[in-house]
Amino acid sequence: MIKKLLFFFILLLISQLSAKANFNYDANCVAAYKAIMSLKMDEAKLLIKKEKQLNPQNGITILLDNYVDYFSLLASENKTEYNRLKDNKGARITALEGNDKNSPYYLFSQAEIYLQWSFLKAKFGDYMSSGFDAKKAGSLLKDNSQKYPDFLPNQKSLALVNVIFGSIPASFKSVTRFLGMNGNVQTGIKQLEVLRTELPKTSYSFYNDEVIFFICSIDINVLHSKNSYNKLISYLSGMENGSLLKVYLQGYVSSKTAHNDETIAYLDTSPKSAQYIALPAINYMLGCAKLNRMENDAPLYLTKYVNEYKGTSFIKDAYLKIAYSYLLQNEPEKYEYYLSMAKNKGYVIDEKDKQALKEASDARPDVDLLRARFYFDGGYYAKALAQLSNKDVNSLKLQRDKIEYYYRIGRIYDNTGKDYEATLSYQKAINLGKATSYYYASSAALRIGNIYEGIKDFKKAAEYYNQALDMKNHEYQTSTDNDAKEALKRIGQ
Repeated sequence: MIKKLLFFFILLLISQLSAKANFNYDANCVAAYKAIMSLKMDEAKLLIKKEKQLNPQNGITILLDNYVDYFSLLASENKTEYNRLKDNKGARITALEGNDKNSPYYLFSQAEIYLQWSFLKAKFGDYMSSGFDAKKAGSLLKDNSQKYPDFLPNQKSLALVNVIFGSIPASFKSVTRFLGMNGNVQTGIKQLEVLRTELPKTSYSFYNDEVIFFICSIDINVLHSKNSYNKLISYLSGMENGSLLKVYLQGYVSSKTAHNDETIAYLDTSPKSAQYIALPAINYMLGCAKLNRMENDAPLYLTKYVNEYKGTSFIKDAYLKIAYSYLLQNEPEKYEYYLSMAKNKGYVIDEKDKQALKEASDARPDVDLLRARFYFDGGYYAKALAQLSNKDVNSLKLQRDKIEYYYRIGRIYDNTGKDYEATLSYQKAINLGKATSYYYASSAALRIGNIYEGIKDFKKAAEYYNQALDMKNHEYQTSTDNDAKEALKRIGQ
């Protein structure tokens, strides 16, 4: 009898020990994390469920649940789903607060959830709440860094906090002062670059794909790097094969650095299996890339995008591009139909969609200018220039088209290293367009400023950055003003 009681006591003790709250990034959790980073959400959910059955107190499953929500919402941009899922944050933080306080994952996992919802809230327009979440994440990460200075995952997220508060536009710096936070984008990207080389040598190597994801996103969206294609593509080659996120990033980096043929080649290989979540952005990028190459099937992909996408971005822009594709194919009836769709469908939140609505409501574009624009966007600079080199600017009836003519030639020269010729053309665009509501003149002033900044003539650069700021009530006003203010800060003016 005593032996039986002793045996029962031992079993009870073992079960209590096994049920103790913990953070264990075991093989099952790593597999779930990798499935998330490949955008295989059903597989990830099954692995998380399995881990909860085997180790119900493992706090890592709470963090992984949040990763599922985070990447699913980034992919879908579905506001309804965002509103449904955002209350999960509080319950998960509460659950994590009851876990093992002696683990480096204790504060880190809470910070990650705050940080991920900070990104999501910013994406869906909840800016003030986003700022508070980012501040909370930063505070938790700093505390954790003091306790566990060698915990590498912490450095990944501290780098992101640096980027968040370092990239807030100059016109919104009062927000960072209110929150008592500051950051530095260059410091953040350097931290991520160091991690990219260090992580593969450690037990945290599974985080490498996420670090590469953030490096690419920051380099393209925050730093606006023009010549980073080779570097970023080499980084992406190290990501897990069979990852939809990898293919998306390869296409995105290519499209944003004027490597149009590569954009199509990468996105054409995107996995089509049902094991991956839907990523409508791939169809949008493919449609734009096909249009840049003057391929007649561009509308097919852009139509898929507007039919499948549940968010608010680029719907008007997609319809306008479908219309332009048919205009270039000399199908006027389809052009007029999709032009009306651009006017009546979608939203006017993103600057691209605001621009699309204005273009759809304006006079029909000159076909040569339109071809030059899309060839330029694809990086086909010789073809873009050929569309305009034999065209007499005086043959253009609209003032708008004359301004664009000089602006477009300036862009081509600018991107092919002909600074003098670019400056001359940009100046003509400024002279003709500075009093209009079109973006060409303000953008031209900004780009001349970039040219002078590049040769370290900061006085002339400041002159043109201020010219850009002086122009009011034009397209892309917010982004142009923010870029000009950041540039003046950068050169100490």
